[in-house]
Order: sequence, then structure tokens, then C-alpha cells
Amino acid sequence: SIWSASPLWWPPLAYTQSPHNLAILHLGQLSGPNAVTAAIVAVNGLFAEGGIAWFQNRQDRSTFQRTFISAIALFLSLHSLGWILYNRPLENSESTAFKVGIIQGNIPNEIKLYPGGIERALEGYVRGYDRLSEAGVEAILTPETALPVLWTPENLLDETTAVGHFYRSILERNIPVLVGTFGWEKGNFTNSLVAVNGQGKTVSRYDKVKLVPLGEYIPFESFLGKFIDRLSPLDAHLIPGKPGQIFDTPFGRAIVGICYESAFSEHFRRQAAAGGEFLLSASNNAHYAESMPAQHHAQDVMRAIETDRWAIRATNTGYSAIVDPHGRTLWKSGIKTYETHADTVYRRQTRTLYVRGGDWLTPLLLGLGIAWAIGRFCW
Repeated sequence: SIWSASPLWWPPLAYTQSPHNLAILHLGQLSGPNAVTAAIVAVNGLFAEGGIAWFQNRQDRSTFQRTFISAIALFLSLHSLGWILYNRPLENSESTAFKVGIIQGNIPNEIKLYPGGIERALEGYVRGYDRLSEAGVEAILTPETALPVLWTPENLLDETTAVGHFYRSILERNIPVLVGTFGWEKGNFTNSLVAVNGQGKTVSRYDKVKLVPLGEYIPFESFLGKFIDRLSPLDAHLIPGKPGQIFDTPFGRAIVGICYESAFSEHFRRQAAAGGEFLLSASNNAHYAESMPAQHHAQDVMRAIETDRWAIRATNTGYSAIVDPHGRTLWKSGIKTYETHADTVYRRQTRTLYVRGGDWLTPLLLGLGIAWAIGRFCW
């Protein structure tokens, strides 16, 4: 839990179970990913104790049998509990439904920030916006920095700019859109997602909180900045958004994660506790091998389960997806392809035990461990 509060957090054992072992992942609804990690450690720890007892004293069959039976019983019990949570009906209703569109632009990072890339992005996102509007969607989500230029009133009204051209399509089609772009704050860029209603008004802006170390900022920059340069091609610096942001859209309050933030379960839990009704994940994984987008998708599967929310994923080159609150991937895009997709998702206001109480299991186990150690030492 302490490590997860740092800027570097992606290695918990819980991720080894995603996206396939959905039953055990539902333990995340109780106390987050550390509940899944605790289950893995407990079961495998018992198996290890049994193996150690066997190899140290092959005559002591009772310890071996006791620990192995305990491990199997715990394994079955935990999966049974997860299976019960997994099989709870979602109880979707028409009053909470809305049809959402996703655009996967497929703009290589090598050209993304240059005139050719911006022109290609503009053409692809305008085409996708028009296509999805005709398909009857009520909202459209684009990936992280889909339009890599400043989203300012001046640029919106200038049709010679990429955002100005895209903005004209919004005014013509009147379909709300969530645009990945750059904001401007205190002389620096923000990696932002803006919510624009059908009349073209920017009703909300979310600025990425968890920036990528070395990629989007230099930790301890006053010292390390003398020796290390950022990997980002931006001339200006990115600054993080405030942790307590609320992102209200024309179709409900959203839980937002931009790319790297998917690794931080507490980031999503806090927004769910603040009334977020569905999950938006906007990402750009173009600079990684295909294994990384798959891992990123697996992280968002866990976030959907933990918060009991529908997840809408829009990525630049894949994998974009629709994930239901039980972690089932209902649609997933290809990799390095241009795609659009329309689907129906549902607003939800449920609160899992994890959303209400956070990671209560870790301090409980820590307290029990300390009490056991004190008792063993004293008596």
C-alpha cells in the first residue's frame, strides 16, 4: 500500500490473474488488488510450507498433509467467494443506458506531434466522429492526446488549426465528445481529457494526475534534471493535475484514467466514491510492444471489477475495449489498426466494500502480524 502511493507502481501479484481469472479478481471488490495478492500469497505460502516440511523430514507426513489440505481448501474457498460475487446480476436498466462511440486513431508516435501526424489525426478523428454520429451514439471517446495541440478558445475558433477543424464538426453534428488533448496551466502543458457538449461548450476538463517518471516529468528535477533529459518531445513541461478532480460529462459523472494511471487502483476508487458512474480510460501505447497494451487492458479489467463500473477504453493503436463490471471484455479492438466502435454501456451508482472503505485488509493483516510477533516474543 505504501509503494502504491509512489509514482512507480505496477508489479503486484494480483495482475497475474487478469484478465482471465475473473472469479478471484472479484476479491478486489472487497479490499482492492491487495486482497487478490493476499489470496495468492496465502495459498502459495501454504503449499510452500508443505513442500518444505516434506523435504526436511519425509517421516513427518502429518505437517505435509495438513498444509496441503489447508492450501487446497483455502484455494477453493476463495474462488467460491469470488464466483459468488462474479455471478451477481448487473440489473441494467434502460434509464441508465447510453450509447457510446470509440475512435482508435492509429497515429504512430514517430509522426504524432508533427504536421503530417496532426493532419492524419484530424482526418481520422473527424471521419470517425462523423461515422459514429450517423450510427446514433450519444457520446464519443477519443484516446490520450488524440489532438496533440492546445485546447484553447482561440484555437477552437480558428478553423486552420486541428482543434478548430474538429470543433466545427461538433457544432455541425451536436454529439458530445471527450477529447484527449493538451491543456494549459501556469505556463505549462497538462495531459488532459476535455468534455464537450453538443453545443460545443467545454463543460469539464480532467488533467492527468499520475505522470510517467522520466517520460512526462523528471523526479527531483532541480537536481536530476542536470543529468537526465525527458523522453517526451514536448518543449514545455507537463504538470500533474490535482488529485481531487471531478469530471462531469453531459451524460453523467465519470471516473477517468489517462494511460499510466490505470496501474493505480486508489485513483479510481476515490473517483468512484465521489460519484463516478462509469469508467473512461484514454491511452496511447503506440511506443510499446504488443504485450504492454495487453497488460494495460488487464489493469482496466481490474479497475472495472473493483469499482463495479462499465469501462470504456479508447487507445491510439490498441487495445480499445468495452468491459462490463464483472470484467468481461465485450469488445476489443485490433492492434495498430484504425477502428471505430459503438456500444451501449450503463451508469451505475453501486459502492463496493473497496470503494467505501479502501484497502482495509492490509492494515488489518499488518496489525495481526504485529500482534502475533509480540505474542510469540513475550510468551
